[in-house]
Amino acid sequence: MILVTGATGHVGGELTARLAASGRPVRALVRNAAAPPAGAEAAVGDLDRPDSLRPALKGARGVFLLPGYADMPGVLGECARAGVEHVVLLSSIAAADGDMDNAISRFMILSEEAVRASPVPWTILRPSGFMSNTFQWTAQLAAGDVVRAPFPTVPVAMIDPYDIAAVAARVLLDPAHHGRVHALSGPEPLLPADRVRLLGEVLGRPLRLDGLTDEEAREEMAADGTPPAYVDAFFRYYADGTLDDSRVRPTVAELLGRPPRTFTQWATAHADAFQEDHR
Repeated sequence: MILVTGATGHVGGELTARLAASGRPVRALVRNAAAPPAGAEAAVGDLDRPDSLRPALKGARGVFLLPGYADMPGVLGECARAGVEHVVLLSSIAAADGDMDNAISRFMILSEEAVRASPVPWTILRPSGFMSNTFQWTAQLAAGDVVRAPFPTVPVAMIDPYDIAAVAARVLLDPAHHGRVHALSGPEPLLPADRVRLLGEVLGRPLRLDGLTDEEAREEMAADGTPPAYVDAFFRYYADGTLDDSRVRPTVAELLGRPPRTFTQWATAHADAFQEDHR
């Protein structure tokens, strides 16, 4: 049995579907008795309350774990008590910077430290930015063909969550990956304008980018409810340049025997999400 946390999210959803399709028993952690993703068994639990995870962990051999919860050592302690044989932590390439003054890096670093300190064998995945972050544009694209986005000069080697899930499925029950950190990226660095252009080609629409100034970006992030510490974190990464998210890494191809999926492939797979409100 594999327990997937975040099973309704972009990566966890892809992983749950992949495991179920392969015939592996998979259990989806949910906070209430909602219907689980197709092919999965539902288990109610809250990662902020480690003791609530005991029923979900019963019989689990592997756990796909999200970072950043209130008591990560407690979560790992419950995994150990349940006899879990392998934890795969979804982290971020930002964890590598060691910057404990950056709110996002900090929770990634602390999550990785909890995993490393646990007696449960572990693997850490550090992906670059997700292609699915492009869903942030859906409301704008429902209103017209202009996308306003921050950090217009910053390239990111974005990765499809489908590929992160494929890597997670590949390593979850493989002891060869115990104690390893896998940095993951997409196939090429893309500017926001590149994503707008490629998405426009897929949708058949004349999309264009209106890059935000730093002042405008701060205002819009605050208006969207982004916590101030996270706003500061993004500006440290992309305005101050403390994070290079543009590096293309070979890991996906090495582990899966194929290249990572392109942004065009991601956009084609999710085109309906951008079209249904526009039509």
